Amino acid sequence: MKHEMKLKNAPFQLVKSGEKTVELRLFDEKRALIKAGDTVLFKNVESGESLACTVVNIYKYANFEELYAHHDKIAIGYKEWENADPKDMFAYYSRESVEKYGVVGIEIKLTK
Repeated sequence: MKHEMKLKNAPFQLVKSGEKTVELRLFDEKRALIKAGDTVLFKNVESGESLACTVVNIYKYANFEELYAHHDKIAIGYKEWENADPKDMFAYYSRESVEKYGVVGIEIKLTK
């Protein structure tokens, strides 16, 4: 199955370089359809560029604190010198939506 997701330029470039290997999202109805082996087409909302990735694994958690505790900060999109803070995700999602749906780490690899 094929899924489409939008990314801002910075995380898009990290996925493209292979540094970011886990995409963080709410585990809503749309993400619940994603399975290992599926394709995710990421679209850069700033440049319009797209790239395809294969889903390697799905990791479900109650909240972003749990997700951050189980994944390397580079894999989830931080630089070595950056502080990886789960509260950063509240710039994208409300506490209520996280409590309602839970969250998911979608492990990806670039499709060749």
